[in-house]
Amino acid sequence: MADNNPKDPSAKATDRLNQISSHITPPPASANTPRRRRRKSDKDALPADYSDILGQISTIQKMGATPDPNNRGYVRQKQAGKLWVRERVEQLLDPGTFVEVGSVAGTVKWRKIAEMREEPVEYTPSNNVQGFGKLGGRTILFTADDFSIRAGHADGAIHAKTKKMEQLAISLKIPMIKLVDGSSGGGSVTTIRKEGWSYIPAVDTFHQVFEQLNQGIPNLGAVVGPAIGLGAARVVSCHFSVMAGDIGSLFNAGPNVVAGATFEEGLSLTDLGGPAMHCTNGTIDNLAADEAECFEQLRTVLSYLPNHGLDVPPKVPVDDPIDRVCPDMRTIIPRKKERMYDARKIITSIVDEGSFFEIGSLWGTTAICGLARLGGQPVGIISLNCEVNAGAIDALGSQKLARHLKLLDMFNIPLVQFIDIPGYAIGTVAERSATMRHGITLAGAYYATTMPVFSIVTRRCFGVAGGVMVGCREPRMCVAWPSGDWGSLPLAGGIEVGHAFELKELQKKGGPEAREKRYKELEEEYKRLMNPVRTANAFGVEEIIDPADTRRVLATWVGHVYEVLLPQRVLERASGKLQPRFT
Repeated sequence: MADNNPKDPSAKATDRLNQISSHITPPPASANTPRRRRRKSDKDALPADYSDILGQISTIQKMGATPDPNNRGYVRQKQAGKLWVRERVEQLLDPGTFVEVGSVAGTVKWRKIAEMREEPVEYTPSNNVQGFGKLGGRTILFTADDFSIRAGHADGAIHAKTKKMEQLAISLKIPMIKLVDGSSGGGSVTTIRKEGWSYIPAVDTFHQVFEQLNQGIPNLGAVVGPAIGLGAARVVSCHFSVMAGDIGSLFNAGPNVVAGATFEEGLSLTDLGGPAMHCTNGTIDNLAADEAECFEQLRTVLSYLPNHGLDVPPKVPVDDPIDRVCPDMRTIIPRKKERMYDARKIITSIVDEGSFFEIGSLWGTTAICGLARLGGQPVGIISLNCEVNAGAIDALGSQKLARHLKLLDMFNIPLVQFIDIPGYAIGTVAERSATMRHGITLAGAYYATTMPVFSIVTRRCFGVAGGVMVGCREPRMCVAWPSGDWGSLPLAGGIEVGHAFELKELQKKGGPEAREKRYKELEEEYKRLMNPVRTANAFGVEEIIDPADTRRVLATWVGHVYEVLLPQRVLERASGKLQPRFT
């Protein structure tokens, strides 16, 4: 008869556990049973920690980082007085911050040393060193051409590496620095022979380049050798560019190609596209004495810029009081209106001490522009240069200022401008160089940009040019100095135009003496009526201030801009309401 008494629950659980254990744990082997051994394969003989692969990488990296003093390209680089590419990287970046990307990209010759074992014996790196680093404490991306390898022409992985860096700059929103020496990946006829076929040229990296420019991701370039073709295009398509005066040059094609196309023979690199050519026509923004100064200028410009257009420019600590009085400004403008003065002294006296960095000093010299700080906060600077063409804006001056306006707009930098302008340049040279065409392009830049603008009329403000500069924002922020002098036309010439019939009739009737007498009467009357206080009486100018107080007035405005206006501007850019463009 079956036992109907239920089994104790704890006993059932113990039986079940023993059953499971018997399935998991194998029975103990007897002493006489031989142990089965796994056969070692060739793969198992390789080190478990992959030290062989890591060793190969380390060896290749060491080869790439060690210059060969017998290499023809390296010898040529040194004989030209140029730094080797990795020496440049060391001098550019903050010490110990270089992290290379694509460190073993290149051509390797291997030697077999055992089954499934080989070691690198020769290595030709890709002719462009790229990666991450820090510049003035800021994380950046950079590309640096190696002219010692095929003069920087397309080779190995240079195209893929460069495109990757351009893409990373956009996705990570990190500034990009470009050291150009050679063609920077441009084509060479030897590439056709190597590949066995010719090709239709492509510059697909420029899609990323222009996206960076218009997103406000800083692109800064330096010409540290001959920048040829694509290399020239890469450095010119930057927000800021600088050329080393001792070794730099830039051209679409070299002297040999030019000789065959235009029959200009015997040209040197400097003759064709040296600093005297391209630092004076606006192709390159600034000139530096050598590579070290190039690197310093790159650091300086970056210090004024945010990492991208959705941020405000960085503020730095400053010891210069914002309410500092500048008494020299009361006498810097001569009472005799025909006399000149140093416009740069006004700028350097009012901004934070030592903070003014001029851009484009050798071209478009009727205008002065650059970056500075007020209370530690970056501002853009525009002034007219009365020492060149009396400060009348010519075609190159218009181009320079238009480019600067777009730079400031792209990086959310407020503009401070010192106005002393007689108008657009006049005369046959001005007409031949299309001054009005470029002047209207400048006007378009003033009205298309939206960064805050504050104007100080230090002396003259005449004509269309003056009206555009002062009236580009609504409501305008504008004050004047007691030396202010303004109107549709300057008196010199303006009286002749406005009273031409009267003066002509007087000369007919009373001779030159009568005409001269009436002219002086009119001149005296107009000078009395053009007293700037009369303009302020009619609220034609918001305020006439003591020039010594200009720094305080500007610093107060800049402080408000950074506290209130720029955060709002950044939000509008993020939402798509504002879409500034550099190109």
